[in-house]
Amino acid sequence: MTATLSAFRAGSSIARLLVLAMLTVHRSASSAPVPGKPLPSWERGMLDIHQINTGTGNAAFFVLPDGTTLLLDAGAGYREDKVKSRYDAPQRPNASRRPGQWIGRYVQRMHPDGDAGALDYVVLTHFHGDHIGGLGPSSPQAPAGAYRLTGIADLAETVRIRKLLDRGWPRYDFPARSGGELMLNYRAFLQWQIENRALQVEAFAPGRSDQLVLLRAPQEFPDFEIRNLAANGRVWTGSGTTTRSRFPAGAVPSENNCSTALRLSYGAFSYFSGGDLSGTPETNRGAWTEMESAVAWVCGPVDVALLNHHGSPTDVANAFFLSVLQPRIHVISVYAASQPGPDVLRRMLSERSYPGPRDIFATNWQWPGRREHMVKLFGETDTAWLVDRINHFTANQGHVLVRVEPGGNQYRIIIIDDQHEPGDVVSVHGPFTARNSTAP
Repeated sequence: MTATLSAFRAGSSIARLLVLAMLTVHRSASSAPVPGKPLPSWERGMLDIHQINTGTGNAAFFVLPDGTTLLLDAGAGYREDKVKSRYDAPQRPNASRRPGQWIGRYVQRMHPDGDAGALDYVVLTHFHGDHIGGLGPSSPQAPAGAYRLTGIADLAETVRIRKLLDRGWPRYDFPARSGGELMLNYRAFLQWQIENRALQVEAFAPGRSDQLVLLRAPQEFPDFEIRNLAANGRVWTGSGTTTRSRFPAGAVPSENNCSTALRLSYGAFSYFSGGDLSGTPETNRGAWTEMESAVAWVCGPVDVALLNHHGSPTDVANAFFLSVLQPRIHVISVYAASQPGPDVLRRMLSERSYPGPRDIFATNWQWPGRREHMVKLFGETDTAWLVDRINHFTANQGHVLVRVEPGGNQYRIIIIDDQHEPGDVVSVHGPFTARNSTAP
């Protein structure tokens, strides 16, 4: 130790490199996830992407390399009739709390600042219950009385949100003025949060890379970026911040195709999320009703992709989209018997879509009663094929964590128990080398 310190005082670059190498090895050994043990905490320089499973929709919690935090969606599309019929997955970890409350508790456990940590950003991809929280007879009034609790509103009761971005702010009039119960409740929630908790709200702007930025130490991670790719049918062109509309003038698109999409880059690593964008034109409507191809052009290849629209059997993961993104890892947020559809999975698995290995991780799989609904949807032959293939997914149940090592050259996929709190590590996969890595 004395020789090392002397070398440091003498300005020896070799000694510095040796000490840094030893520290890196020590941190890697001490922070290695082990099945059956608690998840080691996030450390500075890591990128964590938690695909949270509540069994009711989409929610992903990001801890960025400098500790900035982001939540992408807070789905609570709990459909009581479909849960009772076992078409939908059972709620995870159980039904003693509402989904938004479970998401909030998960964020608090994984937040670098613990229970007191705030969310620096929330991005809501589009305005469906399985992404922002649906309303039902059991949705209670907020303590303030200004709106009802579900999804993102439930989460905000326990986790402060500093800035929220969505596709509609401030007018919420595209493609038509929103006056339904869900949107009126959501807007009342925003207004109360703005007036009472200093919430900032912005429109998610396609083409920009300065809306979702590192806030704590951006200078330490110059190779980190989140690029907004699409929203409301406007897609980044790949040049500056210019965009082009995929929708013809006067067209009325689906809510799904208005979804926001983004590409995250950290060193050699890249990740895509596109809400519920469609990859198949709607029947008797124009090609503009297919959004995946337009987004694929400007996204390019990625290491990890969240499958659009939960793997809906009729409209996602077209061959062109897959051939461009070529994900090494697919993550599927599953909550219904139809997810993923057999044709979708065939394209995902086929080397005619793109060459090379791939691993698939799903949040939910074979709950009691699901198979019977699959047979009704797809027939016995396709159901048997699906069951066999999904049984061979790399993992098919649990919270899915993408943990990227400092610098972005390697990453692991860690499955976390979704039936208990705090949830131990179930399995660890990798390390995978990021596709753009030049490290030996």
